[in-house]
Amino acid sequence: MKKICLMLVMLLSLAVAANASDIELAKKSTLNSILKSGELRCGISSGYIPFQMTDKTGRIVGFEIDLAREMAKAMGVKFVPVNMEFDGIIPALLTNKIDIITAGMTVNQERNLQINFANPFMVIGQTALVNKKLEGKIKSYKDLNNPEYTVVSKLGTTGEQAAKRLLPKAKYKSFDLETDAALEVLNGKAAAMIYDLPFNAIFMAEQGAGKLFFLDTPFTYEPLGWGVRKGDPDFINFLNNFLNQIKNDGRYDKLYHKWFESTAWRKNIQ
Repeated sequence: MKKICLMLVMLLSLAVAANASDIELAKKSTLNSILKSGELRCGISSGYIPFQMTDKTGRIVGFEIDLAREMAKAMGVKFVPVNMEFDGIIPALLTNKIDIITAGMTVNQERNLQINFANPFMVIGQTALVNKKLEGKIKSYKDLNNPEYTVVSKLGTTGEQAAKRLLPKAKYKSFDLETDAALEVLNGKAAAMIYDLPFNAIFMAEQGAGKLFFLDTPFTYEPLGWGVRKGDPDFINFLNNFLNQIKNDGRYDKLYHKWFESTAWRKNIQ
């Protein structure tokens, strides 16, 4: 009987210790600090059409920006976009300069070693914008794997990673902005741009007629997700539940239509 009582006491002690540990973990959650500060600091990289862009008034807009605004509204805090170069976003998160990465970031194993991700808010893949002069000669992205071709993409992105990994024989050149990389192909200074389907599709529709052709079947699988610091299950739980809610109450579909199916926003972008 004494042994049973001792075991019960030990189990109760363990349960109390575990509960205390959970409470301490919750207190340290980024979610808790956001609620205390009244601000949600979102790390973004303006220029990723149509996810995050700068309009003619200097305001940051886009599909992912609107999702982040909805997130801040759900928390009852102010949305604060923190614009920076894409390759500096993970360091900014790790040094607490931002609360969350909302920058069209692809979830991959390399990044997942440094940070955690919420469930994907969208799945895309890499495609190729190719100079019109090569039409008929380039029928697949694989045909670009040749030393005579220069391929371009944006610095620090999975487009760059895919170009280097899948087209090792081609010459590669990186750019800080997607638009500059695409213009390099448009002006005949590069053979092709390897980049995300949404950006390439919009650039092709707006500027590619007669100058580019589009290999629009994605050749990579790339889920886009929001990044947070490791060891924060409370924040991840909130983000996943938030995504489930907006994807099932019509808000996600409404924003998707606004940015991917309508063209009304384009006239206001710089």
